[in-house]
Amino acid sequence: MKRGEQTHPMTDNSQKPMTLALDAAHDAARLGEVPVGAVVVKDGVVLATASNRTLSYLDPTAHAEILVLREAARKIGSERLIDCDLYVTLEPCAMCAGAISFARIRRLYFGASDPKGGAVEHGPRFFSQPTCHHAPEIYGGIGETESANLLREFFQERRGATS
Repeated sequence: MKRGEQTHPMTDNSQKPMTLALDAAHDAARLGEVPVGAVVVKDGVVLATASNRTLSYLDPTAHAEILVLREAARKIGSERLIDCDLYVTLEPCAMCAGAISFARIRRLYFGASDPKGGAVEHGPRFFSQPTCHHAPEIYGGIGETESANLLREFFQERRGATS
């Protein structure tokens, strides 16, 4: 689903999880990780929060989305996160989009678009493919400005540190 095709009224209930995801992204940045944070919510209850940990865990799959899906699945005792919503600060990549589909996430809310590595609105547009077994409702641009600014500042600092 493209930005603006569906509108979702932002309520206090939907802003809080994105705020938590942004907090997690800030935590990742403090550790030198790419600042992406994610939160899984079911029935208004936060099940899990995570941020990127690829460097800390020496694991290329340790994206915020993967880690938060794993934790939420453990908490509810099922690999299917039916009726759960995922909030993430950056448009998910193809790997994470696949995991979101397999987890059967109900709604995906994301902050900043990722023209280079994203797979929802960009690149393979994973959820639009005929081979995609489950596509969540998608709402992009939630907390977009803060998410994009955090990423931009992080990469500017890294480029400045290597110059």
